[in-house]
Amino acid sequence: MSAEITKAGGALAIRPDQTEWTPDQAAVLQQSGISNAVTKAELSGFLHLCQRTGLDPFSRQIYLIGRWNKKEQRDVFTPQTGIDGYRVIAQRVTSQTGGTYGYEDTLWCDLSGKWRDVWLLDAPPAAAKVTVIRNGQRFSAVARFSEYVQTFPDGNPKGLWAKMPAGQVAKCAEALALRKAFPHDLAGVYTAEEMAQADNPAAGERHLRKVQPGEGDPWAAPQTAAQGRDYLHEAREAADADAVRRIWREAQADGAVPECLEQIAAVGREWATAARTDLPDDDGVVDGEFVEPTTTDPVTDAQAAEAELRAAAARVGLTTLDADFEQSYGLPISEAGASQLREMAAILGASAA
Repeated sequence: MSAEITKAGGALAIRPDQTEWTPDQAAVLQQSGISNAVTKAELSGFLHLCQRTGLDPFSRQIYLIGRWNKKEQRDVFTPQTGIDGYRVIAQRVTSQTGGTYGYEDTLWCDLSGKWRDVWLLDAPPAAAKVTVIRNGQRFSAVARFSEYVQTFPDGNPKGLWAKMPAGQVAKCAEALALRKAFPHDLAGVYTAEEMAQADNPAAGERHLRKVQPGEGDPWAAPQTAAQGRDYLHEAREAADADAVRRIWREAQADGAVPECLEQIAAVGREWATAARTDLPDDDGVVDGEFVEPTTTDPVTDAQAAEAELRAAAARVGLTTLDADFEQSYGLPISEAGASQLREMAAILGASAA
């Protein structure tokens, strides 16, 4: 795939065998907005990602975006593309490897927890769900509007998030689903719609963090193949300990290896320690949950998640929970994993807030 980049020719063509940017390439990258604050590791990772995905930074197919990080006291640079870049990669990989890929109808969830195949309301949806079908296998993902919306300091949505909220959150769900279906090819590069919330006031400084010595490369392939997600990378980019806790639960339910769970747990403990003054005195959940992450029984965890989901449904007055869940996830509640149960409980919780 990377060989296709060289077809354009010229001094800016990326060779599959090059290990660093040429002076001409570096000059153009700098003109595109990549400042001297970028690290050598970030530039090297970006080159590798361009070679692996086949996206050309000089044709504006992929960018290296810098965002101020208060903890690092510098701009932290993250690869970013549009949803069209994801679709290009998916189509290219399918053509090169054979097989098929397509989509089921996009679904949107309202504040009552009901899923719709078209969004006609003026208010933004609570979430969107996209299912990618690759070689006959379904890869579904749900994106909550509140987790991705880009806002002004007063909390109101900005730009396309205000004008076309249903389309924006659907793009985020599609990106999540495509990363599940094409884990190796899309690992480490995020869409503009997904990353927009990193620019929210008081959020950007906690959303991105520099990779520390000894940690894995966040642009490398996912550590768990069960769902095609890089759980450790997600944990490192999480906004707080609660988000890391949720990621840890999903990783465990999806069969992540113990080493990955422990690394996620370490990130959770770091956030819990940093935010200790913000937690209630009787919380204690974060530390306890992350001390022995591999000892939780998946069956017991699923039972607890089901209880949480039914309680959430009762709070919003949803009487068709079982039917709605099976329609959304394609299986009954009794057969669902903890991550799916908590995913819907979170959506219902958002509607009750």
